[in-house]
Amino acid sequence: MKKPNSQALSLRVPEPSGRPGDPTDFSHLKLDPAGAVERPEVSTAPFDMRDHAFRLIRVLDDDGQAVGPWNPKLDAETMRRGLKAMILTRAFDDRMHRAHRQGKTSFYMKCTGEEAIAVAQGMILSREDMGFPTYRQQGLLIARGYPLATMMNQIYSNASDPIKGR
Repeated sequence: MKKPNSQALSLRVPEPSGRPGDPTDFSHLKLDPAGAVERPEVSTAPFDMRDHAFRLIRVLDDDGQAVGPWNPKLDAETMRRGLKAMILTRAFDDRMHRAHRQGKTSFYMKCTGEEAIAVAQGMILSREDMGFPTYRQQGLLIARGYPLATMMNQIYSNASDPIKGR
């Protein structure tokens, strides 16, 4: 029996713009060119930079060169160290994720795609600065030279774990 004033249920399944294997097309996006978004002063009030959250801040141009006010002007050695830490983080992540899938660890959270954020934090903070990483911050420890074996022992919660599985 149909209730009065009730509408019939319906289901709409949207059609995706592309399928796996199709060429990627971002032509519909309206993006600022690299270097176009202004960089606020460090002392700027959060409200005054609110609109930055709704824009893509591009540092690299179409040729892969850093341009504009967000260009950190890093030397080649610093960039190599950062890239090495990101690659090592990705390899560590893959190994630990595989171990988790094999049931060798009770918990592991991947950080794929977030390596640059964690590594940059680890590189910019001084040794005296404290970091408060949560999930997906393996790169912070790796960039600071924390021993991989110690990280693995903590993930495995074994006898060599500095916090003894707690």
